[in-house]
Amino acid sequence: MRLFIAGANSPTGKDLIEILRHRKIRFMSPPDKHFDPDNGVAIAKMVTDYAPTQLINLTDFISGNHSALKRAESAVDRCHKVNAELPGTLAEICNHLNVPMLHLSTPYVFDGGKRLAYNESDDTNPRGVYGLSSLAGEQAVRQHNAHIILRPGWLFGKWKRGLIKSWIRTAIKNRGEVQVTKRRFSPTHTGDMAAAILAVARQVDCEANVWGTYHYSGLETKEEAEFAELTLKYAASYDEEIYQLLDTTRFIE
Repeated sequence: MRLFIAGANSPTGKDLIEILRHRKIRFMSPPDKHFDPDNGVAIAKMVTDYAPTQLINLTDFISGNHSALKRAESAVDRCHKVNAELPGTLAEICNHLNVPMLHLSTPYVFDGGKRLAYNESDDTNPRGVYGLSSLAGEQAVRQHNAHIILRPGWLFGKWKRGLIKSWIRTAIKNRGEVQVTKRRFSPTHTGDMAAAILAVARQVDCEANVWGTYHYSGLETKEEAEFAELTLKYAASYDEEIYQLLDTTRFIE
């Protein structure tokens, strides 16, 4: 198995690289600057020269930044290039080289209004530029026969904790008042997501017929307010200042 990884600097990508190195699996992970959506020829040369047995796409608009959804609204063209056009370019390259492609999507192809966890048969309903561009990216990848699309839960982890840190920082600054968005998803650790990606890649390496779209997430769904509350309670075990705020904590949607 020889993996070509696009977007290895993403939070999930960093966890995946750690696993691959530990297991001594061959891979190539060029820096993000080499994945210019406007330079498909250069990307095609990188992939062709390495001759991978699979390509894993983890690229994302402002990868790892919890404000990506908001910032996408003022960077429509750039978001569309990274989340929609780049996956399409990679899919075309894979199709030409007959290389299977695994594409990591996002939970934001849904609106976050469902109480239970989303499943593969649910209708998509993205809200905003980020979700719409991500859905367009999925549609582009589906033009390649040998593809797998993985939709994760609400990702957090060692390399993706900006939103968690923001809740803690805001609670301290505003004496327990935290602004949250009304949405519900399944919190999912990036390390678990990376392990799932490798498990799927191993299935592909064994020539299993696993093409299609799949969901991978934590079992429980949480509203953002619930997730933030759990975060603060956990942080309070280590920080006296946060502990003193627990009785007065308020979550404003």
